Amino acid sequence: MASTNVYGDIARQIAGPSAHVTSILSDPNADPHLFEARTSNGLAVARAKVVIANGLGYDAFMQKLEQSTATHAVRLTVADALDVHGAEANPHLWYDLPALGKIGSAIAGALSRADPRHAGRYAAGRERFDASLAPLRRAVAALRAAHRGEAVASTEPVPDYLVAAAGLRELAPSAFTRAVADGTEPAPGALAGMLRLVRERRIRVLLYNTQAVSPITKRVRAAARAAHVPVVGVTETLPSGETYQSWQLRQVRALAAALGR
Repeated sequence: MASTNVYGDIARQIAGPSAHVTSILSDPNADPHLFEARTSNGLAVARAKVVIANGLGYDAFMQKLEQSTATHAVRLTVADALDVHGAEANPHLWYDLPALGKIGSAIAGALSRADPRHAGRYAAGRERFDASLAPLRRAVAALRAAHRGEAVASTEPVPDYLVAAAGLRELAPSAFTRAVADGTEPAPGALAGMLRLVRERRIRVLLYNTQAVSPITKRVRAAARAAHVPVVGVTETLPSGETYQSWQLRQVRALAAALGR
């Protein structure tokens, strides 16, 4: 059982086809920040042998579900596995490509603790998963080589780990991105600063979270289009029919194409 289909997909790849993996957040059109767990989610957690959560408050509903059920599952919190803590930490850990090896190892370890008899299978699955990241790693390296130091802005801090790995500069005011991520209205000064970046073309690309759309983010997107600043959509959860690798590779290629205009 995974809190989101991102971790669910990674777990499925590592565990192999014989494993049954379910994810609570799986709707590519839903805003994860507005999610409310249902009774059926609690039943799924109660039956799970492994529970994978992100931590850092991103999927706080998981802790509530576990507390309300008599689960004896092996629990993995990705933030703990990566030793990422603090109220200011960016919770979108699955965008941190350099950390994906650790995430895969942590998931394989949790599966092995729950099912020691098949530990070798999970270790082999982890190795396959890590090897499968090679095209994505090459794409990020190429993006970094071609566009290192160029400026972008995001409506939320969703892709910030990827932006850092690619050597790009994130210029969006944190007061703006964090307010949007928290579902609150940015202060007038933060909004003005974000709009100024776009209208004055101080950035090469606007990275737009298509799963958390509001009148304010729509206003920023409209300003970008009016200023002929390319807009690249990103999501927080896995789109239907994609794997983690195909999803991230598609987004990296879209960003590279936008920066190359």
